[in-house]
Amino acid sequence: MTHTNASASDYAVSTHGLCKRYGRDTALDQVGLRVPDGAVYVLVGVNGAGKSTLFKLLMNLERPDAGTAEVFGLDTGRAGSEVRAQVGYVPDRQDAPYRSMTSARLLRHAAAFYPKWDHAYADHLTHALGVPPQQRVGGLSKGETRRLQLVLALAHRPPLLLLDEPTDGLDPVVRRRALALLAEHLADAPTTVLMSTHHVHEVESLADHVGVLRDGRLVAQMTREELRRTVRSYQLEVPDGWAPGELHAVELRRSSAGRDVRCTLVGEEQQVTQRLTASGARVRQVSTLALEDAALAFLSEDAS
Repeated sequence: MTHTNASASDYAVSTHGLCKRYGRDTALDQVGLRVPDGAVYVLVGVNGAGKSTLFKLLMNLERPDAGTAEVFGLDTGRAGSEVRAQVGYVPDRQDAPYRSMTSARLLRHAAAFYPKWDHAYADHLTHALGVPPQQRVGGLSKGETRRLQLVLALAHRPPLLLLDEPTDGLDPVVRRRALALLAEHLADAPTTVLMSTHHVHEVESLADHVGVLRDGRLVAQMTREELRRTVRSYQLEVPDGWAPGELHAVELRRSSAGRDVRCTLVGEEQQVTQRLTASGARVRQVSTLALEDAALAFLSEDAS
């Protein structure tokens, strides 16, 4: 379920029929991602859904088996270095390069590759996130490494941020601080964000677009408003043998009595209600879902 109305030039990131396989395993299958310029796009999926693979293809760290990817109109396969110059990237693994360098030395080293590197901002982020500047990178904890990766991604104020589980490994206090810094960053500088996370509720105030990856396929992609408007929970009283039929049910749960059903359905509420009534069901209540619940409904066992 992909809804996009923008023209090609409106997308900061777009992929077309993107496929990636590792042996017999398919990591990505015909993915058509569309991230509008200036959007905060949250990508949801279980471990192994293909999120990290997608990020690596966008960074040209791996090559697709089929399809293409573009970042700001640049083909990532042909202009990988130009693409990476415009991206702040936090990978899925907490593994920073140059392990013998101190954190401060690594930041100075990275600054040489980015003409727009903001030294004062890098110092601010280092202090705010508690990155130990004189600690060798190889001796940093998982959380400290993630904080350093965030500084490296943000300090050159790139037009695109690719954040793969950016708060993974952070304790609750630092996690909240990191998200606050990200919000400040977005307020100060025009930035497009493509972010994967298992904690959608933490970024609900930032997200304006949502995509759902399931088994390598992009099964949903829409604006935040459309997701909340069209994916809702319906509490029903149904006759024996009732089934949702042609309705797009992404989640279906029956009570032990069998006649009371709560299901998550996709579609405009008025149209869904009319179809439910026509199918013999009586709609008792319709509830709006939180952004996280609406997105995760596409990952339920009933979703198809």
